[in-house]
Amino acid sequence: MTTNGDPAHLSGAPAVAARTGFTDAGRGRPATGDDHLPDALTGLRAAIGAARFSLALPSAEPAERIGAALADQLDDYLLPRLSRLDAPLLVVVGGSTGAGKSTLVNSLVQARVSAVGVLRPTTRSPVLVCNPADSPWFRRGELLPGLTRTNHPSADPGTLHLVTAPALPPGLAFLDAPDIDSVVDANRALAGQLLAAADLWLFVTTAARYADAVPWELLHGARARGAAIALVLDRVPAEATDEVAAHLAEMLAEQDLGSAPLFVLPETWVDGQGLLPDRVTAPLADWFARLAADADARSAVVRQTLGGALAALQPAVRSLAEAADEQVSAADALDDRVRAAYRAANRTVEQGLRDGRMLRGEVLARWQDFIGTSEFLRTLEARIGRLRDRVVAAFGRRPAPAVQLRDAIESQLSILLLGVAAEAAEHAYTGWKAHPAGAALLEPGLAHHSPDLPERVERLIRDWQRGVLELVHAEGGDRRFVARTAAYAVNATGLVVMIAVFASTAFIPTGLEVATGAGTTVAGQAVLQAIFGDQAVRTLAGKAREDLLKRVRFLLDAEAARYLARTEQSRPAARTAAELRRAADRVETARLHSGFASAAPADEGRQHP
Repeated sequence: MTTNGDPAHLSGAPAVAARTGFTDAGRGRPATGDDHLPDALTGLRAAIGAARFSLALPSAEPAERIGAALADQLDDYLLPRLSRLDAPLLVVVGGSTGAGKSTLVNSLVQARVSAVGVLRPTTRSPVLVCNPADSPWFRRGELLPGLTRTNHPSADPGTLHLVTAPALPPGLAFLDAPDIDSVVDANRALAGQLLAAADLWLFVTTAARYADAVPWELLHGARARGAAIALVLDRVPAEATDEVAAHLAEMLAEQDLGSAPLFVLPETWVDGQGLLPDRVTAPLADWFARLAADADARSAVVRQTLGGALAALQPAVRSLAEAADEQVSAADALDDRVRAAYRAANRTVEQGLRDGRMLRGEVLARWQDFIGTSEFLRTLEARIGRLRDRVVAAFGRRPAPAVQLRDAIESQLSILLLGVAAEAAEHAYTGWKAHPAGAALLEPGLAHHSPDLPERVERLIRDWQRGVLELVHAEGGDRRFVARTAAYAVNATGLVVMIAVFASTAFIPTGLEVATGAGTTVAGQAVLQAIFGDQAVRTLAGKAREDLLKRVRFLLDAEAARYLARTEQSRPAARTAAELRRAADRVETARLHSGFASAAPADEGRQHP
């Protein structure tokens, strides 16, 4: 074995303690005795767990990943470790596929506790090796609580195989993690989770793969958290030892990792038990033995990693809060597009009732049939009184024209409402399709109005017509109104009111409005005044119009709700970002008042778990 014996690269345990700046042995609590940090972390965990990033925005996937990593680190490491600073030091052994992690762990504990082989990936579930005296702490499940403890190997990555090894000194445990570049997604995810739960990260790489991108990404993350790190360069050919070790040391220095202990293991044979020769592993085993025997050194390592992880929380949570703000803003923008489309639909209906368009076509023809068009055109000025009498007579003797007029009103209204609903749905669909979050929420049916809308429109119109008749009947209790309209039947007066609703803003149709589209002479204003000029009719028309518009708004709101319900299901609570920031600030305040205030991660604010 060739080992880089340079003190700059091979640090002893006391040097680790001196480098971290922590010399208190811990005794199970922060040096200041501060009790607010666990509560603050628990509050932060709740805030992270409540955050949702369901809308398909560029920031959503990173936020989900960061949130999951933070939750795991809080559950797996920060909360349990903070409750027991004097618990055994956990060394997570991670590295690339085939780097020799399991062989190294087996050799350090002098027993075949972790499976090795030529098939990759070999390590499917993590293996934790500790001294028998430390077994109760790890078996209790406070650390890495999401992994089920087992006493035997398992292919289930959700289990943690616990093994005791008397050769391993108390106070120190090794966790053989899955490959960080495993072809199995679950293995890679688990490897990252385990590394975030480490007091000390022992990275194992080889002379052939030490420059690979994946290990360096994890090393950058470790440096960002201020975690304690040691490295093993394995399987180095004797003739390349100096060159490879020097190059790796240079790369570490460039990444501000030059102070991390580096151990170089030469290419060698394993014995019959699959273990490396003692002479190869002796420097590394001695380093760990000194670390296990020195409570101050172990405490220093724990505090360095724990303090760095705590300091890294605020910038990471800040990014979650920003993503939550973006989620709310996107949901609001989508809702605004929908509401704008349906507001336009309501305005179109209002305008349709104001500009006389509803008096065209079939409605106008049926109205003329209703009052007697021939008399209407021949006796415009001289015979207003007798014309009014004929209108009254028509109301009583000719039910068929009244029914036809009512049907024409229903048809015209139905066409208008179905048209504006279809147009609003199309505009809302187009608006969402142009937005990445909206496009992900769309389904084809939203491009059109609801399938049952025709039935609901028909019901709306009939209910409105019934309401008009009830309104006329109720107003009939006014003695003055009775005196003015006693000659009219309630149904006939109701039809007059409905026609007035379709007229101008003042609810008095002009000759132009009634003649529009029919080619009739525009000369009947006096007659129209005789029918519609009555203030009672105008008042009823105003009430009926407001009732109709209210029903239409309710109808269109129900159509818009098809869209709004989707954003409501996906949007985070409005207070999510504020609660995340508040919880992170509380943790930071507690950290600054605790024994971890001096530990700060490198590149704070740029690297996240």
